[in-house]
Amino acid sequence: MAKELRYTEAVGRRKTATARVRITEAKSSSMTVNGKMADEYFPLDVMVKMAFSPLVLMGATYAVSAHVQGGGQKAQAEAIRLGLSRAMIEVTPEQRKDLKVRGFLKRDPRAKERKKFGLKAARRAPQWSKR
Repeated sequence: MAKELRYTEAVGRRKTATARVRITEAKSSSMTVNGKMADEYFPLDVMVKMAFSPLVLMGATYAVSAHVQGGGQKAQAEAIRLGLSRAMIEVTPEQRKDLKVRGFLKRDPRAKERKKFGLKAARRAPQWSKR
């Protein structure tokens, strides 16, 4: 009979990006994003570091599997960071304070403002001419 793998799942969001993150106990940390390794999926090392930052901060070792959709790649990396932080807290609640101080548990509410009628963009009005 196959051994059942235990995992913890959490969701992270940023702008229009949504990440479903699963963590499993492992001997060394690894991360796959949409079936690819994190350094293959993200074009910049900064984004990989951003997604891995909760693991580095806490010195934890988990195998991370993330499924992301929507938004840009930076927003996806931030969504993974939030989802990973939430999943780590489910496993070890005493890490909450350290992650909260760093701001890893805060959902960033900023999003693009919608365009209004009569305007060219969200707040940009058409050029006004006196004559």
